[in-house]
Parts: sequence; C-alpha cells; structure tokens
Amino acid sequence: MRAEIKHSTERTAVCNGIEIVYDTFGQENLPSMVLIMGLGSQMILWEDEFCVLLASRGFRVVRFDNRDVGRSAKLSHMGLPDFSALLSGKAVEVPYTLHDMAKDTVGLLDALHIEAAHIIGASMGGMIAQLMAVHYPARVRSLTSIMSTTGDPGLPGPVPEAMQVLFRPYPRDRERFIDAFIDTWRVLSGDQIPMDQGSIKDLAEKYLQRGVYPEGNARQLAAIIASGSRRHDLGSVKVPTLVIHGDADPLIPVECGLDTAQSIPGADLKIIPGMGHAFPDIVWQDIVDSIAGHALGC
Repeated sequence: MRAEIKHSTERTAVCNGIEIVYDTFGQENLPSMVLIMGLGSQMILWEDEFCVLLASRGFRVVRFDNRDVGRSAKLSHMGLPDFSALLSGKAVEVPYTLHDMAKDTVGLLDALHIEAAHIIGASMGGMIAQLMAVHYPARVRSLTSIMSTTGDPGLPGPVPEAMQVLFRPYPRDRERFIDAFIDTWRVLSGDQIPMDQGSIKDLAEKYLQRGVYPEGNARQLAAIIASGSRRHDLGSVKVPTLVIHGDADPLIPVECGLDTAQSIPGADLKIIPGMGHAFPDIVWQDIVDSIAGHALGC
C-alpha cells in the first residue's frame, strides 16, 4: 500500500506571515484532508503509516508543524508569557492565541490553493480546528475533533501525573530527552492500551533530528489558556462534525469530548475504549475508518 501513495518532501509555505513546514500524502487532485497536531507536538506524531492509511481512502493528506514547533517558524522575538499571572486568572498579554494558529492553518490552505478541506485536529489541534469551523466555515468541508475539549472551565481536568508531564520542561541532553519523552507518552497513553516503547523511542529520535524547542511549548500552552472557552461559539457550527475521544484519556478526560459533541449541533460522537491521550497503532484502523467515513459522507 505504501508504494502506491505519493509522499512529498517537506516544503515551506508562508502562512499568516510566518513560515510553516508541511508535507503531503496522496494525489493533488483528491479532496484535501488537513491534520493539525497538539501542544508542542511535531507533525510526525501523525505517523507516516497513519497518513498513508488515510490517503489510501481517497484523500490528499496534509500535515504540518504548527508555529513554534518542529521546523516551522520559531517566534523567540515574542518572548515568554507570565504563567504565574496567567494561571491566577489575571488579564495577561500573551504572544499569540489559538485564533492566530487557526489563521496559520487558513494561510496554509491559501498557499496550497485549497478552497476547503476536511479539517482534523488532535488535542490542541482539535481546539484550532474548532475555531476554524466557527470563524472560517467556508474553508471547512468537515470537522473532526479528536481527544480535545471546548475549554469550558467547569470540565474535569487532567489527572495529577498528566498535569505534571504537561508542565515538565524537556531536557536538551539527548539521552535525558529520550527518557523524558518515553515517560511522557507512558503517562499520556493511559493504563489500558500498552505503549509501544520502541515506536515512541523512534519518534523521540526523529523529534531530536527535526529540532526540539521548549520555548515554543510555553507559548502554545499560553495560547490555550488565554483563548478561553469555545462552548458558546460552537453552537453556531454548521459543518458536519465528528468527535473522537478515548475513555481512558488522563490529560483531557472523556467528559471533555462529550461536552464538545453536545456543544456542536448534529455532531457525531465516537468513544474508543481504552484509548488514552495518544494514537497507538492498534486503534489506527478504527480511527481512519471513522474519519474517512465521516468525510466521504460530506
């Protein structure tokens, strides 16, 4: 199957005034499917084989590094946010918000001459995808929000161990980085579907090769906190929507997925038993079938 799917080299596009690195799977004349990754996560967390599975269902799959991560633009000139003030609920000026990141994604559609695409977002990427459906509905053929949330403050938060890894800075030393990366995904994977440590170690090595940038994680986290709740705005979404969530998610509990589905009129909901805040390959086919079936019906 892999040999039949065209995979481009990494390319750079100017989107919303900054450089965004992306690649594609599949033929350019097929309907586009854009994948948006989560907090501090490089585009390769949408693993090649997963993208091939999606592309084999008749789509041109586009994945990209968000601003401040991987090989996309690093916004060091914007400085670091005041987290103590931000977490205390004070009005704090942050370097950018999720709305800016949504504009980045729209800018990528413009650069690739894509009028509208199926938008799939995971975790923070789901939040960005939701904002696209709210503010740029003409650019969204369908929305799939995975392991994400409306951001409503009344929803349950992470388990303590997941909260700890969320705020833990990654070391720059190679061996310590790999150990920390493996431990992070052990926690986020939950306790029901075992993590494939070999695959996670390979991803850690690839992360290091493409560039690790902890300062970007901090600015992205500030963007999430400062952007607030989307629950009310999601009531205006009219694009066909699918919400996917694992029932063992320790970072963004399943109640957040339920709230997302309930907030978007007509949204479909798929709960995956045992899945945490990760994409183990054992659930790939189920997720691909759900995303492709949803998109093909739009």
